[in-house]
Amino acid sequence: MKAGIHPDYAVVNVHCACGATWTTRSTKKEMRLEICSACHPFFTGKQRLLDVAGRAERFNRKYAGPKKAAVAKA
Repeated sequence: MKAGIHPDYAVVNVHCACGATWTTRSTKKEMRLEICSACHPFFTGKQRLLDVAGRAERFNRKYAGPKKAAVAKA
């Protein structure tokens, strides 16, 4: 490697929005993340399916097909 052309590679602290912290090496002085493997739904298995403003019911009503006719009682 040539001397003087590479940035410093130092130990830094990484902070996540969930409160998790760990150390790693980077060219940046400090790293702040919004989501990490400790709080990401894919890694935690706590995935939430949100139904925003009844979208699922609206879809089901729209594409349910014609309603069955009421059977007349004799």
